[in-house]
Amino acid sequence: MLKEIFVQSYYPQVKEAGIKYGINPVVLLAQIAIETGWGESVLCKEHFNFGGLTGFGKPSEFWPGTKVQLCEKGLTYRSYPDARNGILDMARLLRSSYASACNVSNVPAAYAQEIAYSRYISEVNGDNRQNYKMLLVKLSATMSRLIALQFPEHKD
Repeated sequence: MLKEIFVQSYYPQVKEAGIKYGINPVVLLAQIAIETGWGESVLCKEHFNFGGLTGFGKPSEFWPGTKVQLCEKGLTYRSYPDARNGILDMARLLRSSYASACNVSNVPAAYAQEIAYSRYISEVNGDNRQNYKMLLVKLSATMSRLIALQFPEHKD
């Protein structure tokens, strides 16, 4: 998906989630871009799952409990009815599990540091904390520019 289309498609929901949960929408959108490959992942395109959220836990206001397994013997993931619910649930989970990162999200480098060196990143699965941190900072700057071009009323 083109970056401009990605921003146009998801920024309104990300902005709503950011306001509701006190997370800078710029860093949230950057994190979603990383997690979904700019909206190209199967979980994003077919199931509106923007963070690889697994199908554990009780249904919530945004997640009706629907699950999907992408491959036999693979993990079970949450499946959402639409992008709004998927994004709001991701933001809800970030706020409830990574409050220290959310609390500094107005400074993208501070958020990136907190989230990259939290249990959000699992180096056992091959994730690299430093690379994730650097990419999140870089994409936050990119998002800020793209959002400003497409949504001039947005203020960092």
